[in-house]
Amino acid sequence: MKRKTLHRYAGLYISLFIVLHLINHLAALWGPQAHVTLMEKLRPIYRHPVAEGILLLTIVFQIQSGILLFWKTRKQKLPFWYRVQRGRGAYLAFFFVNHLLAIVVGRYVLQLDTNLYFGATGLNSFPYGLFFIPYYSLAILSFFAHMAAIHARSMRITLLGLSPVGQAYLIMALGATCTLLTLYGLMGGFQGLDIPQLYQLPSL
Repeated sequence: MKRKTLHRYAGLYISLFIVLHLINHLAALWGPQAHVTLMEKLRPIYRHPVAEGILLLTIVFQIQSGILLFWKTRKQKLPFWYRVQRGRGAYLAFFFVNHLLAIVVGRYVLQLDTNLYFGATGLNSFPYGLFFIPYYSLAILSFFAHMAAIHARSMRITLLGLSPVGQAYLIMALGATCTLLTLYGLMGGFQGLDIPQLYQLPSL
């Protein structure tokens, strides 16, 4: 199979995990306990040794193949949606590398449960939030924009009166909404959020 085809299938597998992950984060809108309760139900699925091993290998392949595809087309004049797909894919590769390293350090070096508080502490701490708010926001926006670009380039059917391009913009609008709600949830949501001392970052 061509690298591009494998890249597509790997992306579908990773997308399933990302959707579950985002749903889990959205549960934080109703408080940390709602997030933790859903997380405990989902973890047996994506933390099963086989599923987690396949996921990690798939992400590594996705980053490697994405970089090669990016490099191969770096000098080409590409249509708008291809440029969106490529550019947002590049940010996702950057995010995946950093996010995986953070999870490895948190779980195996710091011996922390990489739960809601592990992810939310940077967002809720000054000045760390100046980095983490755009860092997480761009990750979610990039995922939806990447999917929207693929949709715009491959879809041929009009749905709900929208052309494929209109559908792509609708996907991006959904991504923007999801980003705002996710950040709101991780920064307290409707119930507020107190970061345990164990997870708090040192003052600068």
